[in-house]
Amino acid sequence: MTARPGKEKLIEQFAADGLNFMFGNPGTVEQGFLDAVDKASGFEYILSLQETVAAGIADGYARATGGAALLQLHSGVGLGNGIGMLYQSMRGHTPLVVVAGDAGVRYDAMDAQMASDLVAMARPVTKYATRVTDPGSVLRTIRRAVKIALTPPRGPVFVALPMDVLDAPNTEPVVPTSVPRTDAAPSDAAIGQAAELLAGARRPLILAGDGVSLAHAQAELTAVAELLGADVWDVDYSEVITAASHPLHRGATGHMFGGHSKELVQDADGVLIVGTYVFPEVFPELGSPFAADAKIVHIDLNAYEIAKNFPVDLGIVADPKAALRALLTALDRRLAPESRAAAAGRLAARRAERDRERAEFAAASHDGTAIEAFLHALAEQTGGDLIVFDEALTSSPLVTKYLPPNRPGDYHVTRGGSLGVGIPGAVGAKLAHPDRTVVGFTGDGGSMYTYQALWTAARHGIGAKFVVCNNHKYRLLDDNISEYWKERDIAPHSFPRSFDLSHPEIDFAGLARALGADGMRVEKPVQAAEAVRRMLDHQGPFLIDLQI
Repeated sequence: MTARPGKEKLIEQFAADGLNFMFGNPGTVEQGFLDAVDKASGFEYILSLQETVAAGIADGYARATGGAALLQLHSGVGLGNGIGMLYQSMRGHTPLVVVAGDAGVRYDAMDAQMASDLVAMARPVTKYATRVTDPGSVLRTIRRAVKIALTPPRGPVFVALPMDVLDAPNTEPVVPTSVPRTDAAPSDAAIGQAAELLAGARRPLILAGDGVSLAHAQAELTAVAELLGADVWDVDYSEVITAASHPLHRGATGHMFGGHSKELVQDADGVLIVGTYVFPEVFPELGSPFAADAKIVHIDLNAYEIAKNFPVDLGIVADPKAALRALLTALDRRLAPESRAAAAGRLAARRAERDRERAEFAAASHDGTAIEAFLHALAEQTGGDLIVFDEALTSSPLVTKYLPPNRPGDYHVTRGGSLGVGIPGAVGAKLAHPDRTVVGFTGDGGSMYTYQALWTAARHGIGAKFVVCNNHKYRLLDDNISEYWKERDIAPHSFPRSFDLSHPEIDFAGLARALGADGMRVEKPVQAAEAVRRMLDHQGPFLIDLQI
């Protein structure tokens, strides 16, 4: 086989794995590789102005496509900038393939400028981190990283690529990465035991997360919930698990305080946990939140998460789709007539409750506030046919009320705990689905972490739309410290001044225009319908500064 520089063969390997976009910010130690990228046909570099932005766009692209995304960072400095966003990807199991250059193996002994232990830096926020030192193992290492990223539990991986290794001749074959299938079904015995534990529950409950979405098991989960008459709560989720409009869908458990989740689960006598761990709060309950006599079944492909924090009666390592399909059959055979009738009654009661809620919503006024009028107009003018990337946080309940997440792939929500994913996430989603309307919701605080993503959208002609829910503060911090005061019997008082963003006021629409996008400010309900029309009609990126 004819030898060619490793940097050229590397691009061919990325193409063989369907990685035709590379998100990044360039640097000197990657210059030879990026020079080769510029000459490659069918391979596009999506330029960002800072590495956090590049990582956020890559994360949004991977989530929207359901596959891997390629992210290039610049040595230790760029990796350091991107680590906060990589933490989001690690917590959310996004399969990012992250590469970073360094000056070269020959300089390892010099402790030179920009020298750093890239692998040690990346390891806490990745599934796998390594550095290639042999010119004959560049493609082998990349294939291993891609395989690990895409094998559940998915997650980001990191490969450091020294300049001299990429410049050296390479004779490795270019072949697609072999990703193992993980759609493994559980044994009949395991499913029989699960059905026996759950069939007699009078107060059944289902806790489900993104493992269900990854397995495309939403229909199977819904069928099991209906058969059991079990409420479904989303846990550690970022995609559509159960249609929000389904009568058994109750919303999400807490992400901040364990006491909230405990209130939701403590009365259940039969619990099915699927595709998630319990529970993802910042301040979790240290004792089990479940009733002492509750029967608990936990199904996941990630064995580490099963019974990680609290004991369960049965843990099953299996593909959620295959397991839920088998469980549905086993329950259908095992449910006694009285249990089946009780389950039907619970479902009917929830359906009647949801019908009343729909009627009340239809009869209500939707022009009381600017955000209500805007969301109502957006729902009407799009017919709900859009992709939402939701980082609205304290405004999210209103977003999902008017734009309920019902269809898998149409809704992505922030995860991981840090801010700044809304704008770049929407850019990535729009790049993945150029023919769909994509709207990213964020807050005034969160938006400023990654506002430069608007420039990337304008440069590459990515016509995503953005809404800044502008309440002039870090409102979530107001809510959280209020809970802190309550728990510690501290009298309520003025919020810390560091939570306030009201002065000097930020001109979000003006900033959007400065970055090559367009935008406008919406202060009153009467402006909402025209603002939505203008946003949707605009061919490029457009931002709404929505005053709350």
